[in-house]
Amino acid sequence: MRKTPETAARPAPAARVRRSARAFTVLEVMLAAFILALAIATSITTLQRAFLSIDTARNMTLAGQIMQHELEKVRLKDWATVSAYTSSDNLTIDSLFTSNSYIANLIANRGLRLSREVSTPETDIVQLTYTVTWRNYDGRELSRSYVTYYARYGMYDFFYNSSS
Repeated sequence: MRKTPETAARPAPAARVRRSARAFTVLEVMLAAFILALAIATSITTLQRAFLSIDTARNMTLAGQIMQHELEKVRLKDWATVSAYTSSDNLTIDSLFTSNSYIANLIANRGLRLSREVSTPETDIVQLTYTVTWRNYDGRELSRSYVTYYARYGMYDFFYNSSS
């Protein structure tokens, strides 16, 4: 190929600086860093909410187990014992639960407590309401309640007092 004055002035293809091979500008780097920081911050917030939901679910399950245990103990009592129950704001949680270090920590640090409310809607019927109250790790107080009825001469009293 013959060199003309036009082709002689042009640099060789390897010597050209391509526009795509240049580095990022400071503005582009700052924008990328801002977007990454925003993504990390929102993911941390999302994780916190997820852990709060897990904590709430775990404690609600535990509260249900504690109250179900109390209802099963009532089921084994006779009418004279159940009808003598009084309302109490602070019942002792069974050692079956308190021997667990996680639950002992909830009682000590987050105020996990069990209460019982007793009412008699009709003669020979006792309404028992068990409530477990605690504070979540974000400080909100939560509670869960179970209600049951115990009737004189009812099924529970029949099983307890029947003789075979």
